[in-house]
Amino acid sequence: MNVFRIRPATGHDARVLADMLVEAANWNPVRARSRLTVLDDPAVRHYVVGWQRPGDFGCVAEDAQGVAVGACWARLFPADHPGYGFVAAGVPELTLGVYPQWRAQGAGRALLRELGRTAAARGHARLSLSVERTNFAQRLYLSEGYVIVASRDGSDTMVRTVR
Repeated sequence: MNVFRIRPATGHDARVLADMLVEAANWNPVRARSRLTVLDDPAVRHYVVGWQRPGDFGCVAEDAQGVAVGACWARLFPADHPGYGFVAAGVPELTLGVYPQWRAQGAGRALLRELGRTAAARGHARLSLSVERTNFAQRLYLSEGYVIVASRDGSDTMVRTVR
């Protein structure tokens, strides 16, 4: 089993989060897009642009050598510029990305749980996300207490109470 540790994401982790955003966007290798294509998409890019702005928080999983293997982070979006999983202006929307060789090793679950603890400690009552229905990660979210609150175009918006 792979060994990893979880640490808070900092302002210096913009590149790591961008890498993990590309991993999250390319969860289906049949439809994989280049890093440039993913990060050029304004609807995707706003999950990382300007990291770490006020209200942003997250965590990074690192292997035994300190190399990032995954990350989970959250941002608040306004109603006039929402993310895919937007439910309300005060509800942070999370993104989770893990390198393929680290999937199903517990890193994603550990990151998701740590983000929930951080959200609660910051006074947030809920977290939201968006996931395509056919994405294997949906099973992880359901097992961690996320519930589907809306569905559109093959994707589900999910919410979990964190306190």
